[in-house]
Amino acid sequence: MSLRADPRPAAAEVRRFGPAQRWIHRTTAALMGVCVATAACLYVPQLAELVGRRALVVTLHVWAGLALPVPALAGLASRAFRADLGRLNRFGPHDRTWLRAALHRDKRHASRPAGKFNAGQKIYTAWVAGAALVMLGTGLMMWLTHLTPLFWRTSATFVHDWLALTLGIVLAGHIGMALADPEARRGMRTGRVSTEWANREHPLWRP
Repeated sequence: MSLRADPRPAAAEVRRFGPAQRWIHRTTAALMGVCVATAACLYVPQLAELVGRRALVVTLHVWAGLALPVPALAGLASRAFRADLGRLNRFGPHDRTWLRAALHRDKRHASRPAGKFNAGQKIYTAWVAGAALVMLGTGLMMWLTHLTPLFWRTSATFVHDWLALTLGIVLAGHIGMALADPEARRGMRTGRVSTEWANREHPLWRP
């Protein structure tokens, strides 16, 4: 497949995300934020003392975690969201080229081809989705203590705690990259991005 794409029409902006994708992202981000904040309050002694009301914090943490898959499941009713899931789930030759360039810190845009989503975004999405499912499963084992033996609960606690720390680091990296790219943030906030940015960052994408 050719890594060169024909230039887009000379329009000021192109549509990147519709209302469904934006609301799913916002709702999921809000629920994830509650999970991370409440987890910090449960595990960091200074925060636990500052906030207090541990039972309430635990309740918020549990229900936010249980609700985490709901926005994506509801979003399956949207054709645009399903199309984006299909794009995120496909890894092609151009994605391997993008990864090689990223690993070698090659800043030349021509050597980092991407469709609507680049390889880094695809890997991030797959990892977070998998981690969220593992967190949900281990969290249920810790919560429904009468349904699982002690060894399972102990193992689930270990996996849940360490995966939570890893997830927090990955999310911090995601937020940092978003803060460094105002145009990408505008695309998620308003649904539209400049044609110049789309041509530069996602040359194989055709809206």
